[in-house]
Amino acid sequence: LSWKLDGLTIVLTYRDGQLFSALTRGNGEVGEDVTNNARVFANIPLTIPYKEELIIRGEAVIRYEDFERINRLLPQEEKYKSPRNLCSGSVRQLNNKITKERNVYFYGFALVTSVDLGFQWRSAQLQYLKDLGFTVVDHTIVTEATIEAEVARYKEQITSNPFASDG
Repeated sequence: LSWKLDGLTIVLTYRDGQLFSALTRGNGEVGEDVTNNARVFANIPLTIPYKEELIIRGEAVIRYEDFERINRLLPQEEKYKSPRNLCSGSVRQLNNKITKERNVYFYGFALVTSVDLGFQWRSAQLQYLKDLGFTVVDHTIVTEATIEAEVARYKEQITSNPFASDG
């Protein structure tokens, strides 16, 4: 069980241990190249020890405190309606200095492609991504006996999270 973060889905590709590309989901088939901006996200490793191709899907988000800070600086007619809208605009900036100032964070939630890693469980994928230096979405292993209590715990926690969640 994990958060469904309310941000912008980003797919990161690493080759030879280097961040090679960052793409938005786009129309579902073709995404926008936002590699230049992803390089200045607050928490994306630019290099990793894994040298084969590695593709990770995750969510770019802006925390509530940064959303509020940025909106305080803007005139009323330019204020953003939600952290998601601010994140989307920030990731698509032509000037990545603006992206950097807005503190965009990346939370990995899926290992899409890797060579010979063969993870059977999502929790093992997420632990491996953490071991490589990625921030991953908070998650909990649940069973039929624990799922209701864990869903209730997540529901209780949603109002104190530093980021938006839509599920």
